[in-house]
Amino acid sequence: MTIRNSVETARASVSNIESYISKKWPGFFDEIATTLSKPLWRMGKNDPHILGKERIGKLLLQYSIPAIIGMTITSIYNIIDSIFIGHGVGPMAIAGLAISFPLMNLVVAFCTLVSAGGSTLASIRLGQKDMKGATEILSHTLMLCITNSLFFGILSFIFLDDILTFFGASADTLPYARSFMQVILLGTPITYTMIGLNNVMRATGYPKKAMLTSMVTVVANIILAPIFIFHFEWGMRGAATATVISQLIGMVWVVSHFTKKDSTVHFEGNIWKMKPRIVESIFAIGMSPFLMNVCACAIVIIINNSLQNYGGDMAIGAYGIINRLLTLYVMIVLGLTMGMQPIVGYNFGAQKIDRVKQTLRLGIISGVVITSSGFVICEFFPHAVSALFTDSDELIDLAVGGIRLTVLMFPFVGAQIVIGNFFQSIGKAKVSIFLSLTRQLLYLLPCLLLFPNWWGLEGIWISMPVSDALAFITAVISLMIYIKKVSKQHPVVAE
Repeated sequence: MTIRNSVETARASVSNIESYISKKWPGFFDEIATTLSKPLWRMGKNDPHILGKERIGKLLLQYSIPAIIGMTITSIYNIIDSIFIGHGVGPMAIAGLAISFPLMNLVVAFCTLVSAGGSTLASIRLGQKDMKGATEILSHTLMLCITNSLFFGILSFIFLDDILTFFGASADTLPYARSFMQVILLGTPITYTMIGLNNVMRATGYPKKAMLTSMVTVVANIILAPIFIFHFEWGMRGAATATVISQLIGMVWVVSHFTKKDSTVHFEGNIWKMKPRIVESIFAIGMSPFLMNVCACAIVIIINNSLQNYGGDMAIGAYGIINRLLTLYVMIVLGLTMGMQPIVGYNFGAQKIDRVKQTLRLGIISGVVITSSGFVICEFFPHAVSALFTDSDELIDLAVGGIRLTVLMFPFVGAQIVIGNFFQSIGKAKVSIFLSLTRQLLYLLPCLLLFPNWWGLEGIWISMPVSDALAFITAVISLMIYIKKVSKQHPVVAE
């Protein structure tokens, strides 16, 4: 009865969102149409200071839509790649790919430790009109990306089999996971440089160009993956090789941008010189998404091992399908927060608190809209979306059951992500870290340890919406506390 009521409530909320937005911001959807109608290749002259002057709704669309498109394209590539693997290699390869998710989370973790901190600081420096400081952030981001990639890539490659076995790989799935991750780890310097500098590019006023980086990378990936998987019959190794080659193309694109003198921020002077103060600041801000991905790694390890115990390799494969689907919508929301980040960071640095609040409010509503759409599709069409990945009836049935349970509280996930990234954008690292950890450690982990003992495989799926709901409540309370605190210094924040 409770689950049914939750579904009906969420369904009603989704139906009211569009009318609310249209009433609150009459020109919102028209602005989207106008933004999308502009050719992406017409960059125009960059002026980062419009972040403090232009209308918030227009800015959010201008900066978020390119990022959303880029993140969506990237996520869709991952889905298509999984489809290629599922149909070209087999259902067991889907399970092997799912086994690699924790290690991929660690790859992302060490990358975002630098890229998130570097991009946030770069936008804040621009808001303060500190061009020298923004340039220093750029060079530090590059060097830290290279350093982190070498450290993590070499260490993980040496102990790869032991790591994957610990992550839940069986004798059947280990060869698939190993073939995929060996190539990915060899390409980490390329991956880190491309992602790190692309985030800085977006944060320094080039959202469309940053989006084009993702588009170029993904188009190359989609072309190369089926060639390597089907024509050359390289299987998992072919999928990974296509990914690395595509990211190499993206890296060349991004590096060339920052070598041009007409770029707002570009490489100057001795880029190899590192300042401990700047390194510490980058790591402090990037620690939140870093810990979030580390926690995600730990959680997926527990999920994979629990799935192995209660459902076997096919249950892990079902989770791989669910993860790809839900990640699509999470990535769209992250694209939204990428667009928010330079707006929030600039105006926070310029002490324009009213504009910060406006951006946050519109961002939360947009995030809820995105994840609510994911809820509707996954709740009402679970069989159709699962069948995209495999022909195995057993795998499809397991995925359908899992999808319907995991998305019950998904509409609230959008708000939770936006609020967490808001604190990161204004440099409140401790709050952002706390919110990043709440869902994973405080809520999801205990649920994963308890619920399967009572409800078996369904207990694993139920753990996710329960933790989503609790994390949302925690994020809202944290935001209310912060607003109350800031309103004493800036009365305009309080309404």
